[in-house]
Amino acid sequence: MYFIAFRNFKKNSIRIDMGNFKQSTLAGIFSVITIGILTFLTYRTEFGVFLLASFGSSMVLLYGYPESPFAQPKNVFFGHLVTAMVGLLVLHFVPFPIFITIPLAVGLGVGIMILLNVTHPPAGGNPIIVIIGSVSFDYLLSPVITGSVIIIIFAIIVNRFILKKSYPSQK
Repeated sequence: MYFIAFRNFKKNSIRIDMGNFKQSTLAGIFSVITIGILTFLTYRTEFGVFLLASFGSSMVLLYGYPESPFAQPKNVFFGHLVTAMVGLLVLHFVPFPIFITIPLAVGLGVGIMILLNVTHPPAGGNPIIVIIGSVSFDYLLSPVITGSVIIIIFAIIVNRFILKKSYPSQK
């Protein structure tokens, strides 16, 4: 099977679409700015922690595919909040070894996001971050809530006012 796929590599190979060049360049630049500000606030001020690893993958959706239902503010905010909360609850109240709590928390978080219709795929990694980091409930406020609000504000400013896109989607 691998050889058949490899044989067809040339016809299915990666191509650079110049229409995507502008979008990818702008997405990269705005990701640098957004994550740069969160990093600055985290490491150069006394305001607290604003940076969450999964925000990096949120940038792909917010700036690369803002029309996606997964990139809408409700999904970004509540997706991150729900999965971080699930991670915290499992961390503090489920007395099993880490090799059980991490997959359990990820599965519960993903299931609850889908159930509540707030799916944001990058948020699926939050329980892993929460459990490995053994964080406290303060983690919900900073970086989860404050960081989510900041990236959503940036996404609205960039997509609506700079890129002139209809964001958030009016569906």
